[in-house]
Amino acid sequence: MNLRSLRERELILSIRKEFSARKRGLVLGIGDDAAVIRGPKASCLLTTDLLIEDVHFITSLHPPHYLGRKSLNVNLSDIAAMGGRPRFALLGLALRKGLDKAWVRGFFGGLKAAAEEAGVVLIGGDISAAKRIVVSITVIGEAGTFIRRSGARPGDLIFVSGHLGDAAAGLRLLRSGGRLGQDRRADQLLRAFLDPAPQIDLGLALSRLKAANAMIDTSDGLSVDLLHLCEESGTGAEIDLDKLPLSPAIRRFEKKPERLALHGGEDYQLLFAVSPGLENRIIGLIKPFRLRQIGRMTRGKS
Repeated sequence: MNLRSLRERELILSIRKEFSARKRGLVLGIGDDAAVIRGPKASCLLTTDLLIEDVHFITSLHPPHYLGRKSLNVNLSDIAAMGGRPRFALLGLALRKGLDKAWVRGFFGGLKAAAEEAGVVLIGGDISAAKRIVVSITVIGEAGTFIRRSGARPGDLIFVSGHLGDAAAGLRLLRSGGRLGQDRRADQLLRAFLDPAPQIDLGLALSRLKAANAMIDTSDGLSVDLLHLCEESGTGAEIDLDKLPLSPAIRRFEKKPERLALHGGEDYQLLFAVSPGLENRIIGLIKPFRLRQIGRMTRGKS
């Protein structure tokens, strides 16, 4: 395996192939939003994510409080995408020498706030020094019935929650000098990037109602994450661009908001497939979670 020549997706596929051995108690391994192992009463979900300074965040643009929140919430989003409830977290943290104590306090304050909101307990981890700030969080959750990426079928209706593209638009504003509090009209976009909210309640509801055949969170952008659903399910997909959920804020600040909605990423909404005729199961979820049907699954590749 030549790591230097592999892109991220190719690397994941290569790792998945080489570490595909079955193990007693393992229900679902590499390839979904979380791994699943068999628990005594419910399935145990495990996920981890990595944030590296100057790769995934820029310290001067991302206030430490919001970075602490986001570091946990991106992992909670993976649990939400499986229809699970997060329970515990482990933190791996590398800090630059001489980093201001106020920054560290802000980071942990945000992390604690996000954990308390989700009912998650930090139970351990490791701290070290490095040339860049590195945050690695592992979250452990549980699910009675978990939802995979691989269950979509041709003809299924594709739904998504919330707005798409807001986070990418928020990052563009940050890079051009925008800051929270300067313009209330821009704050929605800035917060979408700085402080994304995991859709835990929606994921739990979809699991409880047995409404979603397949699901994923929109961490990489609609075009990429829908491709993941199609690849795992062996289907294609058709999207109606006129139905993309675009916020008034992104329409105001972006000339071509559809591009960010399709390819922006980091919105951490839920994208899922529903069997035709079963839309009635999610009627009660449409308004509170701002659900919108944006297309349907097809046969083969699209």
